[in-house]
Amino acid sequence: MDILVTPTTKDPSRGILKLGSKQYPCALGKKGITLSKREGDNKSPTGNFLLRSIYYRYDKLRKPIYSKVPLMATLKEDGWCDDPEDPAYNKSVMLPYHASAERLWRDDDLYDVLVVLGYNDEPVKPGKGSAIFMHVANDLNDHNYKGTEGCVSLRKDDLLEILPVLTPDTSLTIEYP
Repeated sequence: MDILVTPTTKDPSRGILKLGSKQYPCALGKKGITLSKREGDNKSPTGNFLLRSIYYRYDKLRKPIYSKVPLMATLKEDGWCDDPEDPAYNKSVMLPYHASAERLWRDDDLYDVLVVLGYNDEPVKPGKGSAIFMHVANDLNDHNYKGTEGCVSLRKDDLLEILPVLTPDTSLTIEYP
């Protein structure tokens, strides 16, 4: 079962994620979506992306999670390189790291569960964008999400609800309506 994400017409940083017959409100890049993603543009890339892996904060979940997508407990040292000049660009790294890298173990809840999307990873092209994930939304419990740096984000309960039906063959498509 594949996932379809489309922005809303009123606010390009907001969208609808469809999985089977269910729909979930989601957030997209602060500046909407784009056909030509660039590092730091605050836009979510359009396209079709496989689900590579799932990281989760075991200390922030009420019960165990399940998915056929490979699961990895997030460690305090986990990071994701976002330096286009570094050979590990758009790859998992251990912190501290000598180049710029995003911390996956965060104080907020955004990365309590994150699904790594297969964007700009086969092959990696420097500057085309990194750390494109499906993760927990920054919301106020009323689906009033803030836009992301370029990811797709959902309410934590919604993300946990869809994990069991995801497989390594599931793809997530971000497209214009």
